[in-house]
Order: sequence, then structure tokens, then C-alpha cells
Amino acid sequence: MSAPPFRVGFVTGATPDKWARTWRDRSRIPLELVPVEQAEQEAGLRDRTLDMCLVRLPVDREGLHLIPLYDEIAVAVVGREHLVSVVDEVTLADLADEQLVLPHDSGWVPAAEQLDWPPMSVRDAIEVVASGTGVVLLPMAVARLHHRKDVVHRPVTDLPTTKVGLAWRVDDEDPRVQTFIGIVRGRSERSSRT
Repeated sequence: MSAPPFRVGFVTGATPDKWARTWRDRSRIPLELVPVEQAEQEAGLRDRTLDMCLVRLPVDREGLHLIPLYDEIAVAVVGREHLVSVVDEVTLADLADEQLVLPHDSGWVPAAEQLDWPPMSVRDAIEVVASGTGVVLLPMAVARLHHRKDVVHRPVTDLPTTKVGLAWRVDDEDPRVQTFIGIVRGRSERSSRT
């Protein structure tokens, strides 16, 4: 009987490919990469359908271990014809008169009276800004994932970065967890640390 796959979730925009490649080079245990939306990133860990997950912070740390991995720059996504497209970076003050198509995690809202946007996916929001209406604020990795020829993204210098980390349950004693942590931290296969 073969071992069940080791299931690692990854939030939209995270790229676990190099770690998965190393896992496959070192282990006969199958690794299953599972895409998850940010709103559901903790659920798979807590209901035990995932062994580990690359998450976008913040997360509720109760019952979870977390290793912060890297920061993501926030960007404004606008239509290619938008004024923002001619500059290298923007500030929130530069966006004060815009329509914010999706709410941003920071809670920031432009000073201009906002339209009552219906709930929509990131893909749909980018479709809206591609038409020349509004702006979407996203982590750069998510903006790149949804890139289109009719939109551009520019760094927003006064929005805080978002952090991506690796999370797993505190009560998970599976040795595969320590193996994956070692891979993410760049330990060699012969490292004495597990």
C-alpha cells in the first residue's frame, strides 16, 4: 500500500514549484499541490484536508505554526489608457479620486464617492478596470497571475506589503512536515536538522 499524498495548499499568487521539484527529487511520497483562495486558506489546515499551506497573512495563529517567507508589494491595477499607466509608482493620494472596484484588506477607500460595486472575483474586477473604470489594489503576485494586455500595474508606495508564510497545525507530528520545512528553508538532503 502506498503512502497517502502529502497535501500542500497555496494561496493565489504563491509559487511553490521550486519546493515541489525538490520534494519530488528527494521523496517517493507523492506531493499534491492544492490551490486555495485567501478566504479559505486556513480552513484546509483546520479540517485536516491540507497538511501545510502557503498562506497570505494575517491568519489566526491559534493552533498553527507559521514561518514568514517573503513580502509582496501592493500594486494598483488600471486600464492601459489610465493616467497611472504613465508613471512608475503611485501613492494612495494619487488614487484618491478613483473608484475602488474591490475592497482592499487595509480598509483604505478613496476620497471620491464610491459606486456600490457588487461582490466579484479578482478576475472580474480586472475585467472592470480593463474597460477603463476604476482601480484594483492587489499583491503584485496576484496582479501578475491575472495580467492582461489591456491592463497595467504600478507599485503603491504607501501601502504596506503583504506577507506570505508557510503554516501547519501545531498538533501535526507527521515527519513529512519537517521534511517540507527543511526544503523551504533550503536545507540540503544530508542536513542533520529535520
